[in-house]
Amino acid sequence: MLLSTGLVAVCVFLIWLISIKMRDASIADIWWGPGFAVIAWFAWTQANPASLRLSLITIVLTLWGLRLSTFMARRNLGHGEDRRYQAMRGDSPHFWWVSLFQVFFLQGALQVVVALPIFAAAHSQTELNAWDMVGVVIALSGVFIEAVADHQLKQFKANPSNQGQVMDSGLWGYSRHPNYFGNAVLWLGVGIVGIASGGPVWTFAGPAIMWFLLLKVSGVSMLESTITKRRPAYRDYMTEVSAFIPWPRKAPPKENP
Repeated sequence: MLLSTGLVAVCVFLIWLISIKMRDASIADIWWGPGFAVIAWFAWTQANPASLRLSLITIVLTLWGLRLSTFMARRNLGHGEDRRYQAMRGDSPHFWWVSLFQVFFLQGALQVVVALPIFAAAHSQTELNAWDMVGVVIALSGVFIEAVADHQLKQFKANPSNQGQVMDSGLWGYSRHPNYFGNAVLWLGVGIVGIASGGPVWTFAGPAIMWFLLLKVSGVSMLESTITKRRPAYRDYMTEVSAFIPWPRKAPPKENP
């Protein structure tokens, strides 16, 4: 874990240098997914020998990380800095320096903590069991859900007639944030593998932190704090569709005669 922390620190430092040149701190988002794959692969190289459990979770995180980073790169690169980082830059005259700690090192530290199940799997001496397979299947399901949700939203935004409209079909008709839900399902699966490997209960703190981030920090809460100002129709969407866990849509409230 200590060696992984050092590796991640070096990676985020180099990405920070690139962000200064580009004047775009949002490239940190592109690193987020692959960062976990890097941690998993590094743990895999240090294991002697690498277990099938660690190999499976490394493959899952590699598939997820590559898919997510490709999606983020296509969406972000060439379109300017994300509005979140623009706001932070506007609040700090020395953001180029502050971002090293407030964005890049902070993200790296979170990655190491969230990766606790990976370290548990790397150090495990127990045989692969049924719970490992349950965790892997759940994790792969999360990768699939997130990928489908992102693809559906991308197709919706690609249609000029949908400009300013609210995406409420496909998975988005059951959850307002099915991509975040898929991410949470992925980490639920990874957490189950960590526990199945014999890791202590606090190993699950990693996935729990990820869920907290998705729901209360950089995910649902942050997005919905401003989206109704940009898309008034989103208020009606909020009354009909579940915020996170997919659920049958509610009927729209009846208007008073």
